[in-house]
Order: sequence, then C-alpha cells, then structure tokens
Amino acid sequence: MKSIVPRPAQPAVVVQKFGGSSLATLDKLKAVAAKVLETSRRGKGTVVVVSAMGKTTDGLLAQARELSASPTARELDILLSTGERVSTALLCLALHELGGDAVALSGSQAGIITTDTHQDAQIIEIRPFRIQDELTKGKIVVVAGFQGESYRGELTTLGRGGSDTTAVALAAALGADHCDIYSDVDGVYTADPRVIDASSRLDQLCYEEMQELARLGARVLNAEAVEFARQRSIAIYARSTFGSQQHTVINRQDQALREGLQQVEADGVSGVAGRRDLILLNYYAPPEEPNRLPQLLEAIDGTCLQSANLVGAGRELQAVLSTENTPDPEALVRELSATFGSQLEVLADLGSASAVGLNVGSRSPVLARTQRALTSVGLKAIANFTTQTSVTCLVPRGQVDQAMSALHDEFLEFDTHDPTTPLRAALV
Repeated sequence: MKSIVPRPAQPAVVVQKFGGSSLATLDKLKAVAAKVLETSRRGKGTVVVVSAMGKTTDGLLAQARELSASPTARELDILLSTGERVSTALLCLALHELGGDAVALSGSQAGIITTDTHQDAQIIEIRPFRIQDELTKGKIVVVAGFQGESYRGELTTLGRGGSDTTAVALAAALGADHCDIYSDVDGVYTADPRVIDASSRLDQLCYEEMQELARLGARVLNAEAVEFARQRSIAIYARSTFGSQQHTVINRQDQALREGLQQVEADGVSGVAGRRDLILLNYYAPPEEPNRLPQLLEAIDGTCLQSANLVGAGRELQAVLSTENTPDPEALVRELSATFGSQLEVLADLGSASAVGLNVGSRSPVLARTQRALTSVGLKAIANFTTQTSVTCLVPRGQVDQAMSALHDEFLEFDTHDPTTPLRAALV
C-alpha cells in the first residue's frame, strides 16, 4: 500500500468491523446499531466497516452459477458487492432511528483504490478525504467492506474475508492505533471451538502467528488484514459482538518473553487450524516428453497457492492450491486434468490440519509429533509441508476435524492443575 496519509488535524478515530453473522437478522443489526451509537457518544470519531448479512454472498454466488456455468469475474464483482452495500444502508437507517447521524459509503466512495484484478483485488491506496469530512461533521461513517475501485475505475472485490482488510487499511489511513473486529466469538482460540470443545481462548498473539493461523483456515481474521496491521503496527482486537467482554489482541510481543516461553510450551505451538478447500497437484514430465511446467504455472496463476515444491531440474512439481476464491473448483480440476493428461495427477476433496507457532517449522520434533498424533487416531497424511511458522498435514476433507483434534490433543491439552505446566494466559 503506497499512500495512506492521515490528516494531522483528524480527531481520534475508532474503526469497528462487523461480520456477516453479527448482521444476519434485522434484530441483530439493530443491536449492532446500538453498540455503534454507544461508541460514538463517547466522543470518538466512529467508522464502521460491514460485511454482507448472513449468507448473502453465498446466495448471490449460487444464483450466478444457476444462470452461468462460468460467470465472468467482472460481473461477479458487481453482483457480490451489493451485499455489503445493503448492510451499509440498513445499518445507517437503524442508527437514524436511534437518534444517530450516519452516512453510508461504498468502497469507491470511501476512497479505496485497488489493483485491476477482479475477485481478488489488492488495496494499493486509500484516499480517506470523504470519510474525514463526514467525521468532521460529527457523522458515523458506515463503509461497505470487501470492495473498492481499481485505478481504471472498475468496481473490484477483495476476496473472502476482504472486509477485515478494508477495516485495517482504513484504520491505518485514518491514524487509528487499533481496529476492533467483531464476530460471533470472543477472540481467537487454540482451535475452532465449534470443532474442538477443549479449545481455549488466547489472550494475545503476535502478527506472524495470527497471519499463519488465518492462512491455514482459522476464520476469525483474514490473513491479508493481519499483514496490513503488521506493516502499520496497528493492534487488532478480536471481539464478540453480543457475548462476553473478553477478547484477543493481535500485536507485537516482547521477543525475549516469547522465546523463553517457546522453550517450555508445546514446542512453540500456539494453535491449530484446518482448511477444507484444497487440491494437490503432482506434476512430472519424463525426459522423453516436452516439459509443460510453464504452461501449468500459467494455468494456476490467480489461484491461492498454499505450498509448492519444485524438484527434478524443473520437471517435477508438487503444489497445494486453495480454491476459496476460485468460482468453480470442479471446472478447474476438469480443465487441468484434460489439459495436462498423464503428466499431472490432480487430487481434489482434500483438507489440512496445521500446528502454528513462531519457528515451529524449523523444529524437527514438531513434525515428528504431528505424525505421531495422526497415527494415534488411525490417520495418515497424504503430504506434509512446513513454513517458518507452521507444520501442515494434508488429509482427505472428511478427516480434517479428526486431524485437528489429534493435533490439539498432542500440543495444547495442558493440565491446569499442574503449576509447572505453562498456560497461554502467561503471554500477557
């Protein structure tokens, strides 16, 4: 992002983002309006970023696919962006009824400039002058998340979770020191609490841990949003819209403390995450056949690459793709299989379970423990890949929950009655 320059005279600003589950019904939307108005009446300039209500985006996408087997990306952007615009208008109406003064802005009206890429655009600049003017007038500004305008004047969307990115980027542009992300859970947990009952809330995470958890499937925050926050040193508070006052803060932590705790705590594992939208590609071009690897890389350009390993003098590739932002994953599988024939093995309907924490990917005991954990419940990884902050096991989609549970049991089931056992709460 090149140009996020707050005006020096801008009063203190609070940026709040509310997800689709927080706005799923009109009653919930009214409750959000009351919460927003309470913040505004404390004297803060209030900017609210909203997602589409409930499952609106999924419904619009389903309608598009009923009409077209291959809907064009540009028209999908125009269609899907309407969900967030509906939310902005309705929330403003609810605020007006409560006595608030609010204005709804689309992404382009809010000054969000993006790359010229449909379905997965990147924010390159924010010109927040309209927002600042409205704040000066004492208005609550409600901005449609997930969208912007390209430098060519095209409406674009930011991909799944893009409203988080909108909120953090606006916080940076407006000079806010933190951003509140509201959802239906009261923070970030060691695992998805809907899958693993024994998961526990984390009081604090550093940016790198949260970014990797998000990339590998944790739904509380968007990975790109966390990267924006890291670059601009903006703290993110993951909060519950209607539940407890507890939260998780994502920011920088004292590195000496972190390194000390890592020596004793679960080999450095902070949490586990899972995805259910992966494809494994195994490409091999025998010496007697033409090497079509450049063509394959071009064919998957634009998909979300989770892992790639190039071997064999550039004639062999193993790659893991996420289809989260792929409009028609089944069509992609069919096209790749038909185009590359016997040179390419495509395995679909896969998922992953990952152990995440600073430097865990460089620790051989972590990889050994992940394999032991899966074996103990009768599972076997199809493939494994590591980064500096994660160890990931690829498994069939239907085994993701079981694999996540096994990793959580292995690394994060602490005995709370044993005073020598470190607890995550010690991080703050």
